[in-house]
Amino acid sequence: MFEARHSMDAPATTSADNGTSGGGGGGGWFTPHTPPEPPADGRQEATEGRRLAAFRPVGRSAAGEGGPVRRRIPPNADSGPTAQPGPIADPGRAVQQGPAAARPASPDAVLIRRTMDAVEPVADKVTSYFYALLFVRHPDLRPLFPAAMDAQRDRLLKALLTAAEHIDNTEVLVAYLENLGRGHRKYGTRPEHYPAVGECLLGALSRFAEPVWNQETEGAWVRAYTKISQVMIDAAAEDELRAPAWWYAEVVSHDLRTPDIAVVTVRPDQPYPFLAGQYTSLETPWWPRVWRHYSFASAPRSDGLLSFHVKAVPAGWVSSALVHRARPGDVIRLGPPAGTMTVNHTTDSGLLCLGGGTGIAPIKALVEDVAEHGRKRPVEVFYGARTDHDLYDIDTMLRLQQSHSWLSVRPVIDQQAHLQLPDVVREFGPWDEYDAYLSGPPGMIRNGVDVLRDIGIPFERIRHDAVEELVATRD
Repeated sequence: MFEARHSMDAPATTSADNGTSGGGGGGGWFTPHTPPEPPADGRQEATEGRRLAAFRPVGRSAAGEGGPVRRRIPPNADSGPTAQPGPIADPGRAVQQGPAAARPASPDAVLIRRTMDAVEPVADKVTSYFYALLFVRHPDLRPLFPAAMDAQRDRLLKALLTAAEHIDNTEVLVAYLENLGRGHRKYGTRPEHYPAVGECLLGALSRFAEPVWNQETEGAWVRAYTKISQVMIDAAAEDELRAPAWWYAEVVSHDLRTPDIAVVTVRPDQPYPFLAGQYTSLETPWWPRVWRHYSFASAPRSDGLLSFHVKAVPAGWVSSALVHRARPGDVIRLGPPAGTMTVNHTTDSGLLCLGGGTGIAPIKALVEDVAEHGRKRPVEVFYGARTDHDLYDIDTMLRLQQSHSWLSVRPVIDQQAHLQLPDVVREFGPWDEYDAYLSGPPGMIRNGVDVLRDIGIPFERIRHDAVEELVATRD
């Protein structure tokens, strides 16, 4: 139901139909799995059953039906270099500092954070109990989740708790939740699912935060969850008026660049609007209801094709299938585009781009985007890899450099430089007038943010994929 993002966009999806029903879910292409028997524990059953009624009814309020859709933030308001994404809009970035962070916490926020402090030491038990409640009391929701819950297990609860923790920061919270609401359409999430999730959330929290749990705390969580769910429902209803829940896409080419890296190009079954630097969630027919995130490897093309750079990792379900099994003619599914690592074309600021491994994919897209807009702004690309062999796309980047005088591409080989990619940037510059873009492994992102801030680039000019989504991409 909820995905931790940007999240970014985590696998909690329903089975798709066969493309003939016109709906966003149901049987057909993928077959639901029979839910397992969860552990029986009815100690709080009566109390938890009553909580379902505590959440006010929620519905899809589209324009003209029950009032206006909430839209406090324009669709692309956070895509410029002066955006303040904060801890929710992009958990991978530095925590926002400023007026929103300095305001005193509301009484509800104080109670919510006290609950979270209480459950943090037993987070695994909270998560297990939450899913046990959800699947016992609402077995009809089990098909919305993958058959194997190892990857999904922590994300739903983590997203719920993260959103609730920042309930006072309305601006970034709404932007985050609207993105989640739109992304969850592909999972088959409906308004009537939200009260059930809220009921089980409170059931799990009350059990493991018992020393601090009381009527006031429960009321704070009910109000927070009601706000969270309504924003998501409204965003999904609005998005339904202009875009499908998901797209079918046929593989048209499969270029194996190394034994474990492939460039996969697909043709969506209908127009797919996105911006260079964004990413999407992707599902293969070999692993139904398991979605992983991949960045677009090019700017939007006139032929409508989309390309992804995929590295197979040991025991990686989706990545291994895309690298070793996918062939032209295979059909995958795509979720909606997401992400804020996009270029602000209203300024002439230079771009400092760090791409590590397959993280060069969105960097390449950003370069193409700048080229298409015809503005001669300096773009400095540092392309990092562990060995020469791992620079699988260096020829493409060097051809782009030859075509554009404003572009500079510097390959960085860790084993030769004896430095990690972000540290090499210190030897160049100055970067005062540059917007920074980072894409690559989570460790590189974290280190890169520290290095860039240390050399004077303010955090609001540092853009990158959310670290939590990067972890999801690894399999």
